[in-house]
Amino acid sequence: MPLSEAARRLALRCETRVNALAREMTGDVFGGIPGYAELPDDMKDVEIAATARHGLRLFMRRARGQDGRRGDHALFRERAAQRAEEGLPLHLLLRTHALGTYALWQTLREEAAPGEEAALVELADFLLRGQGGVIGAVAETYLDERAALDAERHEERRTLARALIDGTPPADRTTLEELGLDGPVTVLALRLPPADGPAATAPVAVRRRLRRLQTALERAFGTDVLAGLDATGGHALVPGAPEPADGLARRLARACDGPVRCAAARAESPAGIPHAARTASEVIRIAHASGRPPDLHRLADVLLEYHLSRHDESSPMIAALLDPLDGRPELIDTLRTHLETRQDRRATAQALGLHPNTVDNRLTRIAELTSGIDLASPRGTTLALCALLLRDSAPVPPSGTAHADPPPSERSQPMSRP
Repeated sequence: MPLSEAARRLALRCETRVNALAREMTGDVFGGIPGYAELPDDMKDVEIAATARHGLRLFMRRARGQDGRRGDHALFRERAAQRAEEGLPLHLLLRTHALGTYALWQTLREEAAPGEEAALVELADFLLRGQGGVIGAVAETYLDERAALDAERHEERRTLARALIDGTPPADRTTLEELGLDGPVTVLALRLPPADGPAATAPVAVRRRLRRLQTALERAFGTDVLAGLDATGGHALVPGAPEPADGLARRLARACDGPVRCAAARAESPAGIPHAARTASEVIRIAHASGRPPDLHRLADVLLEYHLSRHDESSPMIAALLDPLDGRPELIDTLRTHLETRQDRRATAQALGLHPNTVDNRLTRIAELTSGIDLASPRGTTLALCALLLRDSAPVPPSGTAHADPPPSERSQPMSRP
C-alpha cells in the first residue's frame, strides 16, 4: 500500500541524515548490545555501517513509491552469511537490525512537526511491515549457512575418525591436538538396531537418529566425541580415554529407540586406535555370537570366548563341526541360547518362548546331526562354543597388512570395570 503524500514528505526529509544516522547506529546505538564492543573495528566501521546505510536508503526508496527489486535483500543475505561463517551469534545480528529500525523510527519522530502525527503513525506501520522481510532474509540465510558449516564440519570430523580408525592419521598433529586426540583415547564400537520400516531408513530419519546418538555420547562422556557412524553403527573416539559408565548402552538405546550393543578399548596414542577399534568390534561380535543381550560389553566379559575365537590351523575344522546345522537356524539359535543360559533348559525355553520338551528335542537333534558335540560334557560344550564363535568371524588379516597389530606399546588396553 503506497504512502500518503504527507508521510512521503516526512520520510524524505530524513534522507539527508542517512550517513550520519548510519554512523550513529554503528556507534552509540549498537554499542549497548552485549559483545558488540569486542567486534573488529573494520567490521563495525565498514561492513556494518555499509549495511545500515543500505537499509536506510532502501527505506527511502520504498517511501518514494518505487517497487521492490529482486536484489533488495542481497546485501543483508551476504552479510548474514559472513557473520555465520565468522561465528557471530544470531541474536547479536538480529539485535542490530531491530535497533537500527528503532533508531530510524526515532529520527522520523524527531523530524515530525506538529500536525504530522497521522503521517508518523503511517510511517511506523510502513516501517514495521518492511522490517519483517529483512529479518526473515537475515535469519534464513544465517541459519542456512550455519547448517552448511555444521554439515561440513561434521563430515570433516567423520572423515578424520575413519582415517584414524583405518590407521592413516593426518600428517599435521595440530588437528589431533585441537580435538584432544593426540594422547590416550577410548575407542567405542557400536552396533545399532535395524531401522523399522521404509520411513526409518530414509536419509533424513537416519541423520536424525545419528544426531541423537552423537548428542547422547557427548552427554555421557561430557566432552566432544569424534564419530564415524552410519545407519548400522561404527566407531567413536573419546579423548582422554574415560571409562564408559555401565548405563551407557541404556542411554544410547533411548536415543536410537532400540537396543544398542557397544564395546570399548583404550588406545594410548593415535597409532593404537586401529587395533583398539578392531578389539572393540570383536568384543561386540563375540558377545552377539555368544547369545548375550545388547549392552555395554567389555573384553573381561567375554575373555574365554575371545580366546576361543582366535584363528589358527585348527579353526576351519572346528567351525565345520556345525556345518550339519546349515539351513536349520532354529537349531543354531537354540544352541546359542542354551550356552548363554548356562545350559539351563527351562531358562532356554523361556528365552525362546518354547516348551522345555521342545528344547530337549532340539538339543538331541543337534547332537545327532553334529556327531561329536556332546553338550553334556565340558569338552563338547567348549567345542560348541568355539565353533559358534569361529563361524561368526572372519580370519584375522596377516601381519604386514593395513590391519596388522601395532607394537605392544601401542596395542589397545581393555577397559576395566569401575
